[in-house]
Amino acid sequence: MNQERTLDSERIYLGKIVGLRVDTVELPSGRTAKREIVEHDACTGIVALDSGDNVLLVRQYRKAVEKVLLEIPAGLVEKGEELLGCAQRELEEETGFFAERWEKLGFFYTSPGFCTEDMHLYLATGLSPAKRDADYDEDIELVRRPLASVPDLIASGEIIDAKSIAGLLLALRKVQA
Repeated sequence: MNQERTLDSERIYLGKIVGLRVDTVELPSGRTAKREIVEHDACTGIVALDSGDNVLLVRQYRKAVEKVLLEIPAGLVEKGEELLGCAQRELEEETGFFAERWEKLGFFYTSPGFCTEDMHLYLATGLSPAKRDADYDEDIELVRRPLASVPDLIASGEIIDAKSIAGLLLALRKVQA
C-alpha cells in the first residue's frame, strides 16, 4: 500500500491537550487531498486488579460526550515522563492505590483516521493503599467490579469507551490463560 506524501501542513490550533493541523497530501493517484489531524500525546490506561480479582474502575463525567462513564484509570503522559511512570502516577491519583507488579498488556491508536493519540495499556497487581493526590479538575468515584463481570459490563453498555474495553478484555484474556 502506498503512503500519502505531505505537501503542506498548516497549524490551526495548539491547546494544552490537543493540536489541530490540516495537511495537504498527494495521493498515490497523483491527486491532492486535505487531511484534518488532531495531535494528541501518548496516554496510558491501567487495569488494576485487587487480591479478590476485582477490577478498580473510575466513574467520571466526560464533557465531550456529556455522560458519566465507567472506565479504567488512565491519563496523559507528561513531557519527559516514561510510559510506566505515567501509569503508576495515574493509578495513584485516580484510585488511591499503588501496585507492586506491572505488566504491559498492549498498545493501540485510539482513532487513527484523524488523531495521533496512542494508548498504552498496563495490568497492575499487588495493590496497596497510597496517598491519593487527585488532579484539581477531576471528580472521580472509585468503583470495584469482579473481573469475571467484565463481558457483561461491556455487553450491557455500562462500559462503553474503547480504552476500557480493550484493556479489560486483554486483562481478562491474560488472567484466564
